[in-house]
Amino acid sequence: MVNMKRVLFLTAILVNGLLFSGSVIAQKPVMNSFIPDRQATYCNPINIDYGYCPIPNFVQNGKHRATADPIIAVYDNKYFLFSTNQWGYWWSSDMKDWKFIPRKFLRSWNGVYDELCAPASVVLGDSLLVIGSTYAKNFTLWYSTNPTKDDWHIAVDSLQVGAWDPGLFLDEDNRLYIYHGSSNFYPIYGQELDRKTFTPIGEKISLIHLVDSIHGWERFGEHQDNTFLKPFMEGAWMNKSKGKYYLQYGAPGTEFSGYGDGVYVSDKPLGPFTYQQHNPFSYKPGGFTRGAGHGATYQDVFKEWWHISTITIAVKNNFERRNGIWPAQIDADGVLYTNTSYGDYPHYIPHAGANHDVSQFTGWMLLNYNKPVQVSSTLSAFTANNAVDENMKTYWSATTGNAGEWIQSDLGNKSTLQALQINYADEGAEFMGKQLDIYHQYKIYASLDGKIWNLIIDKSKNKTDVPHDYVVLPKPIEARYIKMENVHMPTGKFALSGLRVFGKGAGVHPGMVQNFVALRGDSERRNAWLKWAVNPNATGYHIYFGNDPHKLYNSVLLYGVSEYYCTALEKNLPYYFQIEAFNENGIGQKSAVMKVE
Repeated sequence: MVNMKRVLFLTAILVNGLLFSGSVIAQKPVMNSFIPDRQATYCNPINIDYGYCPIPNFVQNGKHRATADPIIAVYDNKYFLFSTNQWGYWWSSDMKDWKFIPRKFLRSWNGVYDELCAPASVVLGDSLLVIGSTYAKNFTLWYSTNPTKDDWHIAVDSLQVGAWDPGLFLDEDNRLYIYHGSSNFYPIYGQELDRKTFTPIGEKISLIHLVDSIHGWERFGEHQDNTFLKPFMEGAWMNKSKGKYYLQYGAPGTEFSGYGDGVYVSDKPLGPFTYQQHNPFSYKPGGFTRGAGHGATYQDVFKEWWHISTITIAVKNNFERRNGIWPAQIDADGVLYTNTSYGDYPHYIPHAGANHDVSQFTGWMLLNYNKPVQVSSTLSAFTANNAVDENMKTYWSATTGNAGEWIQSDLGNKSTLQALQINYADEGAEFMGKQLDIYHQYKIYASLDGKIWNLIIDKSKNKTDVPHDYVVLPKPIEARYIKMENVHMPTGKFALSGLRVFGKGAGVHPGMVQNFVALRGDSERRNAWLKWAVNPNATGYHIYFGNDPHKLYNSVLLYGVSEYYCTALEKNLPYYFQIEAFNENGIGQKSAVMKVE
């Protein structure tokens, strides 16, 4: 079986932060330069112009956008993002605004150029190198000293290592290594490469493999309970810090909410490696965006750690996916972890003085979860509430993509608005492959009473593709109602998987969760059943857990439930759990840390 690898700030935002006692009033643009004290933020999934699925056999329930297996290389104080099947790549100077560079890298022997799949990149000297996945030994390794342009040259015509899901790593002694593997049978391999010729030095070495009988999160299936297939190990990546080598991998399958990344640690680049007690180190099974596997860990220009990885949707096809970026850290004890707590809420971009020992979450809460919605029309079963249910797998669709279709969200009470995220769905999309000249256009209005409306965002002249548009208001405004009106869709119907409004409500946070208990039986110690009393004032709950009471690095965000079946545990270790409730007004106090043997 072949395993195919599975925000913009507005330059002109029509907002002035005031509500007028009259009809809709269009305001003059407020430029970013007028708000120097407003720290820049982003929101997952990141807002880049994802290509549409380029493979006809992968179109099952409609044409759709798709990418995965992302990496970010930092070169010349800029960020370069490569991802599967995009006919190009992106670069950014701040990790917020991304520019796409069209480029077909892969070159077959007959001169036909194709796409990168699960790519690898490394900085060597003054050059940035990139290559895609291949089981053959005829893929070109490219380099550039000017990668903000399509200015690439051949480093090696045919790399003599057939590597699927490759990861390239240059050690401090200038020795070069490649790590690779994508299989539910074979392990992750490692091999040294000649620094000048890129030819292999010695034979490839088997380094790590899955042990799902011990590591609960490695089990296959949406709920780690599918025995039809063995889990997949893929997405090798290597980092080094303070003399320790961190060999990372993705598991158990790209289509699952529990898709995560694990790590083994060694004193040597080719091992032997020891499984890190805290695993998965990148994990996000709940919330609006789910999945945080097959990614890459890197340091920003301020030397703080980040992790980019794959977000799963898997509705129109198992390979319907997006990219997410999460703050990461290597703690004082050398433990690598990724902070996905409130990971699809607004977070601060890299900045001087940041400390990833603490969260980069802005504290802006979701204001319209499951709040009343009105729409201009509804297509079949794609009902209006799907746009505010915090589930990216569901969406509302209007009957057309025409101008004038609209959706209105009632926040329930007057609230302070900071930002909005508009997540388009692909209902009725007709495109295949990368599209370079498409765009979305819309307007958003705000109101205190549902009668007097004011234009707060005007993208009616926008000419860019913004499938997950994230708009931060130049300054906060007060409103109760939000209305989005479609002006232009690039293809298909006007459809949204999430119209998400962030800020703070005028009420109080929900307080502490009561009667939190965790049960873990002897028959299946990779699982734990968590239960708590319903908090009537809570929008949702956030659970932290880990196998060290001082390192509750993993978390899950849940809406509308009072129990959770945690299936990500290590069989032979005790665990510690903590819970907090949240709503649109803020986050309640955490419960005491609970130990479960």
